[in-house]
Amino acid sequence: MVIGAGQAGLSSAYHLRRRGYLPGDGFVVLDHSPAPGGAWQFRWPTLTYGKVHGMHALPGKELVGADPERPSSEVIGAYFADYERSFALPVHRPVDVVAVRAGEGDRLLVQTSAGDWSARAVINATGTWDRPFWPSYPGQQTFTGRQLHTAQYPGPAPFTGQRVVVVGGGTSAVQHLLEVAEVAAATTWVTRRPPVFRTGPFSPEVGRAAVALVEERVRQGLPPRSVVSVTGLPMTEAMERARAAGVLERLPMFDRLTPDGVAWDDGRTVGADVVLWATGFRPVIDHLAPLRLREEGGGIALDGTRAVRDARVHLVGYGPSASTIGANRAGGAAVREIHQLLGQPSPAGV
Repeated sequence: MVIGAGQAGLSSAYHLRRRGYLPGDGFVVLDHSPAPGGAWQFRWPTLTYGKVHGMHALPGKELVGADPERPSSEVIGAYFADYERSFALPVHRPVDVVAVRAGEGDRLLVQTSAGDWSARAVINATGTWDRPFWPSYPGQQTFTGRQLHTAQYPGPAPFTGQRVVVVGGGTSAVQHLLEVAEVAAATTWVTRRPPVFRTGPFSPEVGRAAVALVEERVRQGLPPRSVVSVTGLPMTEAMERARAAGVLERLPMFDRLTPDGVAWDDGRTVGADVVLWATGFRPVIDHLAPLRLREEGGGIALDGTRAVRDARVHLVGYGPSASTIGANRAGGAAVREIHQLLGQPSPAGV
């Protein structure tokens, strides 16, 4: 059973098919989204394909000829749909997975909105988009303006003429800030830690070191951090212009919200009509709770992609494999281990 049909889920399905497993009795892919495209289909319209940060092609089929000015939701949605057709990877959607628990014998019981399934192994590829993280700060209930998360970001137009506070130090926060600053009456950028901007090429060595740090946290059973939190923000030409214009002037995190803005304990205040929380996402893994996979540190300890507490469960697109290229590699690794777990002979050449 593959749960999720984003980059990680489709990569896993591709490798299952390549190993000789057939859709239906060999493996099943479930996805709760209404259409192909994973979380990409929900991205804001101004995130064009040319602005996408590090989209890597799925295994076996390159994404070629895409218009960089077209919304990434359309480009990648169409690419994923074509990928599913090309490799005959039928996806059951929309199907919500409610819980995965111990079933009869050595099987897992996957309970869904479309009925129950019995599986010998599960690849969880549910990503993070459906679990936006909203920090809790005093005064949130009294703020009379609008609060929204990256998951609800509609593009810059609705912020025209408004005072906007953007919260967060990641790539999405900076993208929102640069767009909103073009139309807003004023913008304020706040982060918990001073942002680290990276210039120059992103070498393979730097990438491997960053992934290793995230991987170590997951191995210890701690909640994973994003790879971007380790690598820093890549400084682009647009960001250079924004910094020169004063848009990237960052303030430390405020201490509370007030009815008409935000405030710090040192007496500083900023008026705001909107607080935009670009504060990231958390892994969607609550449906795995009946299996009791979590460690004391709050995360699921993995050995590669395999859950340490249950060898039948693999997490792809979690922690160090949360990038698009990482998800591709992890999909293949998970399938290799499951293939061995099930005691199946490998097809020639695999």
